[in-house]
Amino acid sequence: MFWEKKLTQWVEEVRQAANLPARLVLWDGKQHDFGQFAAPQVTLHVKSATALPYLLEPSLDNLGEAYVKGKIDIEGKLSDIIDIGYSLAKNTVTSASKLARVRRYFTHSKASDKKAIQYHYDVSNEFYSLWLDKNIVYSCAYFENGDEDIDTAQLKKIDHTLTKIQVQPGHTLLDIGCGWGALVIRAAQKFGAKCVGVTLSENQFKLATQRVKDAGLEDRIAIRLQDYRDVPGQFDRITSVGMFEHVGRKNLPEYFARIRDLLVDDGIAMNHGITLSDADSGETSLGGGEFIDKYVFPDGELPHISLALECMQRGGLEAVDVESLRRHYAHTLDVWADRFEANAEEAKKLVDDEHFRIWRVYLAGCAYAFENDEVSIYQVICRKAGRSAKTLPWSRKYIYEKAL
Repeated sequence: MFWEKKLTQWVEEVRQAANLPARLVLWDGKQHDFGQFAAPQVTLHVKSATALPYLLEPSLDNLGEAYVKGKIDIEGKLSDIIDIGYSLAKNTVTSASKLARVRRYFTHSKASDKKAIQYHYDVSNEFYSLWLDKNIVYSCAYFENGDEDIDTAQLKKIDHTLTKIQVQPGHTLLDIGCGWGALVIRAAQKFGAKCVGVTLSENQFKLATQRVKDAGLEDRIAIRLQDYRDVPGQFDRITSVGMFEHVGRKNLPEYFARIRDLLVDDGIAMNHGITLSDADSGETSLGGGEFIDKYVFPDGELPHISLALECMQRGGLEAVDVESLRRHYAHTLDVWADRFEANAEEAKKLVDDEHFRIWRVYLAGCAYAFENDEVSIYQVICRKAGRSAKTLPWSRKYIYEKAL
């Protein structure tokens, strides 16, 4: 009776505050509507009373965990499900709650970083291939016109990146966090660079190595299972795409200092990474960060762009160009989520039910977060600090002169 009374009160509070087109169906068949007028677009099926504590404090972490653990099932269009989840959290989690925003720190040793990377990326190459593009690029695509398919948009992102840092034939290029090798293969084939790609993922290393071999580029590309902190030598160009999220906020000055040391004096680097919209570099709101840390990216930490730029300067690098790709990543994630849904039955064959549920809500939830300015993403071109301004391009025209 206690839980029933509390649940009824909570549903009524949400109905009055938000009037959501959602229905709650309990294990005993009882129903509660969150909307006063609209027909429900989303139905939450509560399997037992053990789910009620999650629902009564419906942070994104609690709602996500209840779904991942199979305590609730949800019917409806995925985008509607995510909208309802955010609405429930916004109308229940107050700004004073410990779940509203937190700021967490992690110890990022080489061993812990490798373990975290392998947890996320070593699910299976076949799993990622189901919903990524044909080159398996797991980072924000670049939709130059907005109507490109995902294969074209990912190739345009790579070209956009390499053109921005002015890669020329004969340049040496280091790709930190090289994924499955798409960027270094493109850099060698189209731009004539000699490349080194490093990753901590066993699965990425094996497939990237094979793809380089299949492309006949073993004389131009070396793929290494190596921490970026252990890379020797210097390079004309450095790219880091979707990697600095794993570094840790307190380690960012050292991360950028290492990039500086790896650059030749007139070298150019690109840092492409996700940032927070919270100026204090707190966690994403409403418990979303806790869910991602627990189930998706262990030890991941996002800075605000201002902190990233400050740390870049402290590391001895000058930021010379900054571009937001938030709209591009919102669309990329929408495409990924749609492809994931379309290949759901195949995905279920490759991962267990918990991992399937994790990825389903993660992709769609991230699309919502980018669309609504919870998080953003920036490409930052940088070089060693203190160099003459005369060596900089006069404008950004050079970036757009070369067509795909």
